[in-house]
Amino acid sequence: MKIASSTSRIMLILCTLLLAACAVGPEYVRPTPVKTMPTEYKELEGWKVAQPGDSIIPNRWWEMYHDPILNSLVEQVVISNQTIASADAQFRQARALVKAARAGYFPSVSANALVIRSYKPGNPDAGNSEGSTGSNYQLPLNATWEFDLWGRIRREVEASRANAQASASDLAAVTLSTQAELTNNYFQLRILDAQKQLLDNTTTVYRKSFELNNKRYIAGVTAKLDVLQAETQLKSAEAQTIDLGVQRAQLEHAIALLMGKPPAAFSLPSTSSVTVIPLIPTTGLPSELLERRPDIASSERKMAAANAQIGIAKTAYFPIISLSGAAGLTASSLASWFTWPSRFWSIGPAMAATLFDGGFRNAMSDAAWAAYDATVAAYRETVLTAFQEVEDNLAALRILEEEAQVQNQTVQAAQKVVSITTNQYLTGTVTYLNVIVAQSTALANERTALGLLGRRLTASVLLVKALGGGWTHEKSFSQNKIAVTEK
Repeated sequence: MKIASSTSRIMLILCTLLLAACAVGPEYVRPTPVKTMPTEYKELEGWKVAQPGDSIIPNRWWEMYHDPILNSLVEQVVISNQTIASADAQFRQARALVKAARAGYFPSVSANALVIRSYKPGNPDAGNSEGSTGSNYQLPLNATWEFDLWGRIRREVEASRANAQASASDLAAVTLSTQAELTNNYFQLRILDAQKQLLDNTTTVYRKSFELNNKRYIAGVTAKLDVLQAETQLKSAEAQTIDLGVQRAQLEHAIALLMGKPPAAFSLPSTSSVTVIPLIPTTGLPSELLERRPDIASSERKMAAANAQIGIAKTAYFPIISLSGAAGLTASSLASWFTWPSRFWSIGPAMAATLFDGGFRNAMSDAAWAAYDATVAAYRETVLTAFQEVEDNLAALRILEEEAQVQNQTVQAAQKVVSITTNQYLTGTVTYLNVIVAQSTALANERTALGLLGRRLTASVLLVKALGGGWTHEKSFSQNKIAVTEK
């Protein structure tokens, strides 16, 4: 009865302490991302591109380009890309660490079996000079439970949960970045295909001009110089066509790598079709950028984890209070080992505290605060960078669209010059050099127009990426996965 009464008093005291427990350290409050939040994007002023009715970028954002081949390639990225696989493994590791941290709420129980053989020397004065041997059989269960009076375990769970959410955001960021990179590579490859088609058509025209000049030379109508100039122009165009093969092969290999395939196992047939730039919704407020971008979400969660680490460092100033207990069977013979009289038990609280550590705890607390300040600075820098990327690509789309309109007019004018100059050459009013200059100028301007289209496609993809792509759905899914592991 006395033992039971003592145990009851111990448990009553410990339960009182648990009810009074609190988590030390600062409570997390999200810092302001920037001193002054802009109400609209600067580069939207004067943007004359019509906006579609739906102002939300779809989760499968690449489908806005209406390219079935691109759709099939991007869908394979999530399945086979090794960078995404690595980020996914890191997320699963972080999610497992949340479970590991939550295990601290519960007692730790261990069991072991001992068989000890011992010898006791004899006592000649007592008439026993040989001594004696004996055995001791033990089967104890040991349990230890640390009371989280100061919130150390709670802060560890808080930090682990925030890190897992940051890892989920990192996974989404890597996925979005990889999808955008593949899309950009695909568009640049298609621009090269269009340039090759242009050069093939141009080479055909140049070959006909060479053959025509050669016939005119044989007939004595033109000079040998015109033939040589036509041949030089033809070979130059053929060389430019061949040179495009290097860039195309490298882009094809890069796409294969992003899809997790060896370059030898992947090829992309050429096509003469060029993707049309879609109308990208940009009517959202800048504040929505903070909710959509995965890298911003990751930076914010890392701040929360760093804040929890401050609390963990603060708990080192307080003693650790735990409850230890043991129960089991012990006997001096194997026959009586598993009998009821061989039972034993023990239970009692313990307290451990560090009295002197040479300033170690102060240093760790200062380090935790410094680490938190670093995450705050990184968060604000990420936000500012996000605004810059949006403004950069809005400006690029607006300016490049204006340039493309002027460039298209330049191409049309250059083609007219070629037509007029060719007719003048055939009538003998100008030399063939004038034709070469006109044709070279037209070719250069047509290639410039295709290059502008490629730059506009790249800017559109980078704008989608800067606005967070399809992050809204992925964020919700990732957080749900974390919540499931904690139930």
